[in-house]
Formats: sequence, structure tokens, C-alpha cells
Amino acid sequence: MNQSIIQWFKFGSPQAFYPLAGRMIPWFWAAAAAFGIAGLWISFFVAPTDAQQGEGYRIIFVHVPASWMSMFIYLVMAFWAGLGLALNTRLSGMMAQSLAPTGALMAALSLWTGALWGKPMWGAWWVWDARLTSELILFFLYLGFMALQAAIDDPRRADKAGAILALVGVVNIPIIYFSVKWWNTLHQGSTINLTKAPSMAHTMLWGMLLMALCFWMYSIAVALTRVRAIILERERHTDWVKHAVE
Repeated sequence: MNQSIIQWFKFGSPQAFYPLAGRMIPWFWAAAAAFGIAGLWISFFVAPTDAQQGEGYRIIFVHVPASWMSMFIYLVMAFWAGLGLALNTRLSGMMAQSLAPTGALMAALSLWTGALWGKPMWGAWWVWDARLTSELILFFLYLGFMALQAAIDDPRRADKAGAILALVGVVNIPIIYFSVKWWNTLHQGSTINLTKAPSMAHTMLWGMLLMALCFWMYSIAVALTRVRAIILERERHTDWVKHAVE
């Protein structure tokens, strides 16, 4: 048992993790494509038309998974950043850095699709609703994390500064999630709840879950691809990288 744990710990080294990530990337891309095709088919061609919102509701099959991923990726990014801050591990900072652009993309996609959904439903592209505002703050936190790291030349110092910002920003995640319960907002409540039966047709639920899996697989594939590039950049002066790129 101890031997197997030691075997996994060796992947905490950038040199060991680089080839492992390379082997995993094609599988995650394939899974993202498979889940995406199935999810889009069910979401746009199988799921029934909503009785109140009509065909316009179908934007939720992109909006909701993007919103979920924007929050989840931030938590994972903050975890890696905090781990690097506590243990001073090189790979942790690289993982946090690799996740930030994808998280920002998901937050931007959540805001943009929310605006497309909100215009016909609420009559406005944007309102200073508690959930929308806190999601916008999340987007700025991602941008701030990336800008802060880019502004510091020393990668290890950049990782530490970014980690502090990421950990402070974690407080925004429960605000986003519970905003519709804590305040009187225009945004509708959750249609999927761990303690209650979902308030949507099963085909709608399957479409949303498949799209969520697609976004999840995509995020992992992109993060692994990006972290390999970061490893090569930061470790470019080491012998193993010189051999790897030859």
C-alpha cells in the first residue's frame, strides 16, 4: 500500500507529470467530443420545448454547465495554489496557472449566455442581480489572478502572490451559489438539487448532465495541455526538457 502511494507521489514532479499528462490528454479530448455530441443532440433535438420559455430555454444547456465549471475550476485552482503556497511544490503553481484561462473562459461564457437568455426572459441584457454580479466578480478574479502572475517575473514569487489572491477569492464561490437563496433576485433557483428531485424533464436533465461532462472533460484536456507548455517554459534550462524537445 505504501509503495503504491509513493508511486503516485512521484508524479508531483514536473518531469514525471509531463509524460503522464501527455498520455491522458487524448482520452479527455475523446471523452469531451463524445459527451458533447451526445449532449448537443439531446439538448437541441430530443429535449421537449419548455412550456413557459419556449425554444429560448435551450441556452441553459450551455449556460448552466459553463456556470458550474466556472465555480468548480476556481475551487480547484485555489486548491492547487494553496497547496503550492503551503508545501512550496513547483507543479502546484503550474497547475493553478494552467487552470485560470479556462476558468475565465467559462465565467465569460456563463455571463454571455446569461445575457442572451436574460434579454427575452427579463427584457434586459444585464441587471445588477446578486448572482450575475457575483459571477462577474468571479470573472474579474480570474483576470486578476492571470494579470498578477504575468506582472511578476519570478515564477515562484508569482505563484505565491497568485495563491493569496486565489484563496481570498474563494469566499465569492458560496456567494454565487447561495445568492438566489440569500437575496431576492431575478435569477431563478436551481433546477437540480442534491436533496430534491429535479424539476425538469428527464431528457432535459440528461442533456444538461452530458453537456456538463463535456465541459468537464474539455477543461481537463485544455488544462493538461497548457500545464505541459508551462512545464516546458519553466523547466527549459533543465537537461530533461532539452532532451524532450529534441
